[in-house]
Amino acid sequence: MSFRSWQQVLESLEHDWVSGMTYVITKNCCSDASCVAVCPVQCIRPRPGDADFLTVEQLYVDPVSCIDCGACADACPVDAALDATMLTPESSRYLEINADYFTENPIEDNLMVGDPVRRLPRDRPLLKVAIVGSGPAACYTAEALTDIRGVHISVFDKLPLPFGLARTGIAPDHADTRRIMERFHDVLMRPNVDCYFNVEVGRDITVEDLLGFHHAVVAATGAAGDRVLALAGDEPMITRPAREFVGWYNGHPDHSSAQFDLTGDRVVVIGNGNVALDLARTLVRDPRQLESTDMASHAVEALHDSRVREVMVTGRRDSSEAAFSTGELMELEQLDGVDLVVDPAELAGSEEPRWRRETLARAATREIDDARRRVVLRFGLTPLSVDEDDGVLNVTFGKADGATEVVRASLILRAVGYRGVPLDGVPFDDERGTVIHDHGRVLRSGSSEQMSGVYCVGWIKRGAIGGIGANRFDANETVESLIADFASGDLADPACHDLEELSALITARQPRVVDKAGWRRIEDAEAGRGDLEGRTRVRFVTIETMLAASGEPPG
Repeated sequence: MSFRSWQQVLESLEHDWVSGMTYVITKNCCSDASCVAVCPVQCIRPRPGDADFLTVEQLYVDPVSCIDCGACADACPVDAALDATMLTPESSRYLEINADYFTENPIEDNLMVGDPVRRLPRDRPLLKVAIVGSGPAACYTAEALTDIRGVHISVFDKLPLPFGLARTGIAPDHADTRRIMERFHDVLMRPNVDCYFNVEVGRDITVEDLLGFHHAVVAATGAAGDRVLALAGDEPMITRPAREFVGWYNGHPDHSSAQFDLTGDRVVVIGNGNVALDLARTLVRDPRQLESTDMASHAVEALHDSRVREVMVTGRRDSSEAAFSTGELMELEQLDGVDLVVDPAELAGSEEPRWRRETLARAATREIDDARRRVVLRFGLTPLSVDEDDGVLNVTFGKADGATEVVRASLILRAVGYRGVPLDGVPFDDERGTVIHDHGRVLRSGSSEQMSGVYCVGWIKRGAIGGIGANRFDANETVESLIADFASGDLADPACHDLEELSALITARQPRVVDKAGWRRIEDAEAGRGDLEGRTRVRFVTIETMLAASGEPPG
C-alpha cells in the first residue's frame, strides 16, 4: 500500500483495517452506483458525471473518509460492497486496490449526488411507454420511468423469460453478479408494469402498432449479433462466436442445442476482454464446482467429459492495453488446479497498472505443471487465417516483428465483441451496429429529424460497450429526453388508451403470450427442479419447455 494510504488510514478518525472501520468494493462491482446515492459522506468514487466514471473497472471506497455505516452494502445489488472484516485472504487485496485509487484521485468535494426527481406536467398526468426488450437497459429504463407518478410501462421480449444478458450472459460461477436480476425482478413486478413475453416486436406486433397504444416506444434490444472478424479460410465459419458458447452454457434457447468440440487438449480464444476470460475460466475450472450453479445441465455434462487442458487467450495489442479487467485477471490466478501462464517477452512492463502488472509478472515466472490445466495469455498476436486439417484447426497469427505463428486447437472461439441487429421500423446504422439517435431520440435515416415517439437505450444505442451499471445512466439520459419531449407536447397522445385492447390484439396474433404470472410459474418450476438436484435452479433451455412450465397450452 502507498505511504499516503497507510498514513491517513492510521491517523484519520482512528480508522483501523483490522476492526473493519471501512467498507471495500470488490470485483463483483457492476458500477450501477446505487451505493453512491446513499453514501452519507460521499466517499465512493467515481460518481456519475465524473470524467472517468465510464472507463474505470469498478467503483472504490476511500478508506480515509468511510464512516463504516454500511449503507453502500445495503444498496449494492450484487453484494460487491463488503465490510473489511468479511474479506477472504484472496479478496483482501481489494483493501489496497480501493485505497490506491484515491492516491491518484483524491476527493475534492463531498457534494451529495442522487437520481433526479421527475414529475409529469399537470396538464398531462398520464404517460404510456412500451419498452422492447427486458435486459438490464430495459429494466433500468422501466425503473426510472415507473418511479414517476402517472407512468405506465409495457415490456416486450421475444423469449418467455425476461432479463436478457443478465440471465444468459453472466457467467454461472458469478452468482453475486447474477443477483442483479433480483433488483430487475422487483421492477417488473411493479403494478404499473405490464409484461408481454414470447412476443417478438417486428413479427407479432410492429413499432407502429405499439405507438397506437403508447406515447413512446423505447428500443432496448441489446446486441444480438457478432462483430465481424475477417479471417482468411473462415468459410464456412470454422471459428465460433463467443456469444454462441456463452448462450450454450447459460441455456439460451437459440444456442442450447449447439455442439462444441471439447475432445482436444487446446482451445484458442481470439480476443481478451472479460468475456474471453469467462470462456477460459469455464473451460478449465473443475466442473464439479459448476454442479451447484444454474449452468445449463447439458453444459455441465459436456464439461465433465471435456479433454481440454489449455485455453490460449490472445490479443492484438500488448498487455498494457488488454481489454480484461484486473478483477477478472486476479480471479483466473486464484483458480484451484489451474495455472495462469504468460510469456515474459510479451509483457509491457512498467506501463501496466500496478495490480495487473504484478499479477502478470507472477504468471510470467510460473513453472508449467503438465498435471494441471492452464490458461495462457498471449499478447501482440493478430489472427490472419484459419484452416482445418483432418479435424484439427490451425490458426495463423502475425507478430509485430513480421513473423507468423501457427497454433493448433480443437476449437477456436471469437470473443471480439457483440453487435446490434436491426429492429423493424427503427432506423439502423449498419456500419456501427446501432440505432441512429441523438441523446436517445431515434433519428430518421439520413437526416437529423427525430422519429417522433421512438427512443433507444443500452447497447443498441451506444454499441456493445460498458457493463451492467453503465446501462443505468444510459437509461437516465434516454428517460430525460423522453420526459422533456412529453412535457413540451412533442409526443402525441395514442389513438387508443385502452390497454385491454392492446392485450387482445397481441393475444390474437400470438396466442401463447406469457404474462407476469406465467413468467413466475417458469421461475418457480426451475427453482423446484433445482431443489431436487441440490442446485440453485435447473433451467429450461427450449421455448417449448418454458411455455409448458408457464401454463401455456401447446401451439
